[in-house]
Amino acid sequence: MNILDEICKNKKIEIKNEKNKYSLNTLEKLIKNKKNRGFKSLLKQKENDKKINIIGEIKKSSPSAGIIVNNYNPINIAINYEKSGVGAISVLTEKKFFNGELDHISIINKNVNIPILRKDFIIDPYQVAQSKFYKADAILLIMSILSLNQAIEILDISKKYEIDCLIEVHNEKEIESALKLNNNLIGINNRNLSDLTVDLNNVKNLIRNIPKDYTVVAESGIKVKNDISLYNSLGIYNFLIGESLLKSKDINKKIKEFTN
Repeated sequence: MNILDEICKNKKIEIKNEKNKYSLNTLEKLIKNKKNRGFKSLLKQKENDKKINIIGEIKKSSPSAGIIVNNYNPINIAINYEKSGVGAISVLTEKKFFNGELDHISIINKNVNIPILRKDFIIDPYQVAQSKFYKADAILLIMSILSLNQAIEILDISKKYEIDCLIEVHNEKEIESALKLNNNLIGINNRNLSDLTVDLNNVKNLIRNIPKDYTVVAESGIKVKNDISLYNSLGIYNFLIGESLLKSKDINKKIKEFTN
């Protein structure tokens, strides 16, 4: 069993426990506001304007890097991100392998005004309602863990809750499936989630398979300005960046390095 299989196996147990605490009907009654801060529209606008947009990731640890932030304070990181000019925030909410917490989204939502993406292993429509309840504006859908029918079902539910979807792919087969969804926001991950290796050429090799009217987000392994410049030359202006920001001594300086 690879790490991705292990994470998904645990996620199914976690979802079952959550459903026992709060049924889907209960969650739906508690969702009072479907307002979206415009995650998808922000990314499309930045691409149209050819302006670099950073989605700053907030996470305490990962299976590949171990503990990333020792004195972990997601609120302070989020406020710092917004002040430093990131366009949106990604919050990793998976508990067992990333030390994430769902309620970090709602806490961060109260302290910043920019869109929030829930980054987790979304495999059940229940998690969409859950994400909206905790005030996420968008969710990440990882094609390597979803069948086409699962992805279609989750996308349909997302429209109901007015929550945007970033479809993540890692290879040509996943792109084929993603294009059938007609959701023109795709993230190409440089990290292979099965063995956690990173190849910065993955975005470069795969973008030719994605139609020009799609907005593409480059994910994982982006560490220096030259990485950004290379992807700009391919028409990519949106970047999901975590570790290189969180590990930097000066987040503000690092973001300016990327965006100037």
